[in-house]
Amino acid sequence: MRIGELAAAVGVTTRTVRHYHHQGLLPEPERRPNGYREYTLRHAVMLARIRRLTELGLGLAEVRDVLAEDAGKDLVEVLTELDEDLARQEAAIGERRARLRALLETEGGLPDEGPVSPRLAALFRDMAQLSDSPMAAKDREMLALIETTADPEGRERLMGALGSALTRPGGKERALAAYALLDQLADAGSDDPRVDEAARALADCLPRDLFPEPLDIDPGDSFLRAFFADFAPAQAEAIRRTLRILAEEQE
Repeated sequence: MRIGELAAAVGVTTRTVRHYHHQGLLPEPERRPNGYREYTLRHAVMLARIRRLTELGLGLAEVRDVLAEDAGKDLVEVLTELDEDLARQEAAIGERRARLRALLETEGGLPDEGPVSPRLAALFRDMAQLSDSPMAAKDREMLALIETTADPEGRERLMGALGSALTRPGGKERALAAYALLDQLADAGSDDPRVDEAARALADCLPRDLFPEPLDIDPGDSFLRAFFADFAPAQAEAIRRTLRILAEEQE
């Protein structure tokens, strides 16, 4: 058989056959006196086996290992590992689909911040009356960021603390007042006299169990620098003072 006939018989392309030659999976036949390579039935049998193995999901390196063993001695082990890997992928896909279903069934639709946990989506719904505040919008973005990067324990503490802060008597009203004060500082300088009032209003909103450990306010921290740079000077100063208020209470 010529290479085209071999490829057609097994159901692959001539390019695939040449690639298997290059990878050392399929031996090349010697050339005949006429210059053509003549493939035998043994080549077709081996090529068909390679095709079956790759269709099961084995990589070429794994196929090479299997073919190198007498009578496919390690094939059971390789296929068992493949089956276990597919089972893990299947479980991961099931988990992802469950998360997608929960997002698609979110009451009130997905928030503007994109896919978040059902618990954070519920918290955003509680904050809905504050949606016209630019500072509230920044707050929601930051909460989505924290939920993505925090460990499970930190996420649970964050959601619980913020949820209780909004549902306690006057919680939403205090948050609304703090956001309004911060919004007013959008075009102000860091020495604006309203900065201190906004800081104290914001500190009054934040539940103390949100910070179970002493606050470590490192001005050189790269994340904090990027965080403060996202706000107007007066707003950033108000948040700095809020953190100092909370840190002093922990002393």
